[in-house]
Amino acid sequence: MEQHMDLRLILMTFGLFFCCHASKEGNECINANAKYCGECIQAGAKCGWCTDPNFLKQGETVSSRCDEVESLIKRGCNLTLIENPVGKQRVLKNIPVTNRGKNKKLKPEEITQIQPQKLDITLRSGEPQSFNLTFKRAEDYPIDLYYLMDLSYSMKDDLENVKNLGTSLMLEMTKITSDFRIGFGSFVEKTVMPYISTTPAKLLNPCTGDQTCTSPFSYKNVLKLTSNGSLFNTLVGQQHISGNLDSPEGGFDAIMQVAVCGDQIGWRNVTRLLVFSTDAGFHFAGDGKLGGIVLPNDGKCHLENNIYTMSHYYDYPSIAHLVQKLSDNNIQTIFAVTEEFQPVYQELKNLIPKSAVGTLSANSSNVINLIVDAYNSLSSEVILENSKLPDGVTIAYTAHCKNGVVNEGENGRKCSNISIGDEVKFSISITSKGCPTKTKLKPIKIKPLGFTEELEIHLNFICECECHKKGIKDSPDCHFGNGTYECGACRCNEGRVGRNCECSSNEISTEDMDLACRNKNSTDICSNNGECVCGKCECKTRENPNERYSGKYCECDNFNCDRSGNLLCGGHGRCECGKCVCDPMWSESACDCSLDKSTCLASNKQECNGRGTCKCGSCKCTDPKFQGPTCETCPTCPGVCAEHKECVECKAFGTGEKKDTCQQECSDFNLIEVKSRDKLPQPHETPYPVMHCKERDANDCWFYYTYAVKNKTEKVVHVVEKPECPTGPDIVPIVIGVVVGIVLIGLALLFIWKLLMIIHDRREFAKFEKEKMNAKWDTGENPIYKSAVTTVVNPKYEGK
Repeated sequence: MEQHMDLRLILMTFGLFFCCHASKEGNECINANAKYCGECIQAGAKCGWCTDPNFLKQGETVSSRCDEVESLIKRGCNLTLIENPVGKQRVLKNIPVTNRGKNKKLKPEEITQIQPQKLDITLRSGEPQSFNLTFKRAEDYPIDLYYLMDLSYSMKDDLENVKNLGTSLMLEMTKITSDFRIGFGSFVEKTVMPYISTTPAKLLNPCTGDQTCTSPFSYKNVLKLTSNGSLFNTLVGQQHISGNLDSPEGGFDAIMQVAVCGDQIGWRNVTRLLVFSTDAGFHFAGDGKLGGIVLPNDGKCHLENNIYTMSHYYDYPSIAHLVQKLSDNNIQTIFAVTEEFQPVYQELKNLIPKSAVGTLSANSSNVINLIVDAYNSLSSEVILENSKLPDGVTIAYTAHCKNGVVNEGENGRKCSNISIGDEVKFSISITSKGCPTKTKLKPIKIKPLGFTEELEIHLNFICECECHKKGIKDSPDCHFGNGTYECGACRCNEGRVGRNCECSSNEISTEDMDLACRNKNSTDICSNNGECVCGKCECKTRENPNERYSGKYCECDNFNCDRSGNLLCGGHGRCECGKCVCDPMWSESACDCSLDKSTCLASNKQECNGRGTCKCGSCKCTDPKFQGPTCETCPTCPGVCAEHKECVECKAFGTGEKKDTCQQECSDFNLIEVKSRDKLPQPHETPYPVMHCKERDANDCWFYYTYAVKNKTEKVVHVVEKPECPTGPDIVPIVIGVVVGIVLIGLALLFIWKLLMIIHDRREFAKFEKEKMNAKWDTGENPIYKSAVTTVVNPKYEGK
């Protein structure tokens, strides 16, 4: 029997799985199959939980309490009894962005470039919480610049130009900020084979020939950040070139130490610039194996006496590791490299946000212009980044940049072409799906890349309903304390099932329990529409989440009712146990009969024009000769105008067939004369229908009038006082026209005859000319001359 029960549970689980997947596009609230209120509200933002204890119908499961709010109200749950919490947000710190110029001196910590600074947001699953973040690039913002230089032998001539960089760069940067500090560091390579030669002589002087070089080193912090440009020149002037064996340099080791050794470098919470100057490529993670170094870089500071001491112990950092540390420490990198290595560092720039690449001249003579141009390029763009989000939480950005430019999607984090003093806004939306498994969550931090300021967001999640706090543990309403009564239903203890936790999940279905699940005179358990659990029917769910079985034996449903227009209950009611329960103002079995009579009102505001009855929103005309939506049309009736023509004519003009009997036959209407047709009443000017008429009188004149029925019985006729009579024809123009016509026709006939004669004569002349040309006689001999000599030949003459 236990195996039988397990099989049933497996089949039920599979059925629920198939149902939910088959209806993914349906109601997410019903698909969640929530067993308690907290599980319901996590299913989606539209989901609500009905706490009314009497809400469920027989056969409906506890999960039926979870549905879209509108659907719950439609099913009869009072709005005040629906748990539907909403998210909220609270501003904890909101200092306005700083407005100031160079004349107003402020400490770096007194300058604000983003607003707000701290938020507390409570998220409801599926419901986005949106807010705006303002960024304004402050004027005269302090700058820390650290110059990190490759001191391998190939950079010998560059060092000479950098020795005077301090004061020159100080002078140039005062055009941008009045608070500028500069520092200097140098690097060569890891001090192990095969990167350098480890022979004693080469360790003292790695250069060849008579060149004097300093001993090789990995990274050295020569000068902490300072505002003294002359000190920079002095200390850099004391530096000497070193050397190594391979072409790629150990610059990544140096960058990592500059990023993480904030105290030794002297970084402030201001704009941090790192200028990386080299004429070679770089080693990265994995290259350390050549020197037997396999331990990954730990990303920590290892400076002793301003020298990196662990280059022989830790491998080079990876690019991703560098990106993380540079971002964490708000450092913007400028790669000042020779033209030969431009493509390599351009690719590296694409991997490191808020970085720039400048082309260094052969002797670094253009380094100041390069730094200024790169700084302007970096500072003209703001890119937002956020820290790691909790599971199930997503964030979306929309940027509202200068000149009305709006960026969305991945570009919604970025605005370009920002000048000093410009203000831009970002619309940020945070959404969660469900509740995170971790209870203690770190705040989310959103900040512009390369800036120390950030927005800190503390997230809270609505994972339980308010009614959960009022739950009664071990409630007697839950079958002798087998569950907690909360939110109008029992939340069963582990191992208990049933609407009231009345059964153990280990109990099996017996014949007696099955008998309680059969409708009278039926052999079907739960009408074949459900499962018998603890002697009670729990109805199946259908692929369409809006369709439900209900009833003690699952004998009812909400989808097998009459339809109209292919809509269940005509779309104007709900189906309950095979019958439609119509909405107000609707009736009949399919709720397709409207009780609203406004559609039956004629233009005179009478129901069906007084000629029919209103049924289901349309008129049924009692007089068969009338028809139309409001019984106003009568195709077979004589026209109103023709019907009243004789009476109007006799009363207005004293003419017509009824002029002698006018008083007796035409006294049922009031006649009002007007001076012209535009004085006649128009249909839109009266609350009753008006018919306009045009008829011909006994004198073949046209007269105009209107006919109307006022207050259902009073007939009113307005008529133009003077009919329009046609005038006789003008004889003179007609006679002149006829004469002129006859003359023109005669001239036309003469012209045609003359034309035909000319054509005939030309044809005859042409024929004569042709015959003349064809004559055969000699023109020098008379053609009628005959000779007087006759010659006779004797036939017998033989010529002897």
